[in-house]
Amino acid sequence: MSPPSAAAATADVAPVLPSVPRLAAPAVPTGTLPAIAFIVASTVFFCAGDIAAKTLADTLHGIEITFLRFLLFASLMVPLVLVTRGPTGLVARARGLQVTRGAALAGAGALFIVGLGSLPVAENTAIAFLSPLFVTALSIPLLGETVGMRRWMAGLVGFCGVMLIVRPGSDAFQFAALLPILSAAVGAFGTVLTRKMPADAPETTLVWSSVVGLLVLSVAMPFVWVTPSLDDLPAILASGLFSTLGHVCVVLGYRRAPASLIAPFSYTQLPTACLFSYLVFGILPTAWTIAGIAVIAASGLYTAHRERVRAAN
Repeated sequence: MSPPSAAAATADVAPVLPSVPRLAAPAVPTGTLPAIAFIVASTVFFCAGDIAAKTLADTLHGIEITFLRFLLFASLMVPLVLVTRGPTGLVARARGLQVTRGAALAGAGALFIVGLGSLPVAENTAIAFLSPLFVTALSIPLLGETVGMRRWMAGLVGFCGVMLIVRPGSDAFQFAALLPILSAAVGAFGTVLTRKMPADAPETTLVWSSVVGLLVLSVAMPFVWVTPSLDDLPAILASGLFSTLGHVCVVLGYRRAPASLIAPFSYTQLPTACLFSYLVFGILPTAWTIAGIAVIAASGLYTAHRERVRAAN
């Protein structure tokens, strides 16, 4: 999802850390509330960026929109890292994996934005949250992980939620719904690669993602480029700026609290996407979509709970 949506971004910037031991009268760990606020803010920014991208879908190709978003993303991240961390902030330990990961996330972003051209924002976003199921599947051959029955069942429940939204075989089915599914799969590949990489700073990984993604997408520009009009400029800037702010909020959030504690709050992106879609386009999700979103969110929250239990043990 373009740069990736919250679901993918949260997995990309930080590994799952041990949770705080439970006490008889637990207090909120220092930094947890600000961390949650940053994650929730990131979902608002991601949704705003996707809304802006959708407004461009009638005049610009989705790949071009993604390219322009990555262009602004890289233009902001590279100077930011140089100022805050110096040239060493641009140095990655595993350049090959960073390049492969960046290319995967660029592909995932392009598929997601192209899907926005045909699907409502809420449906496109909800389907893309299928990514944890693909992460589970890919972690077996790529990471050698053992996946328990509970994680598989949670993933399959999430898949059923996607099927409620897509409804293959019905009159409501659109082949465009395959695009966010593919986006989730490709993005999950990038997420799994992140787990294989040495512990590069999150800012370094974001810089490499933005620059590699920009270079990969530039290959397609001669075939899809349409010079944007001045009327398109505000939406282009909004899409890139909001997406970048979303990623910055994710990094700030994961610096302040364990990933296993705050990752579930990324699912606030689902109702936020529904709200923004209604406010901007007047589109209300169907009952099928609402049911599917609820199932996907329940599946993801349970998976996050199991990850936290596993980390604690």
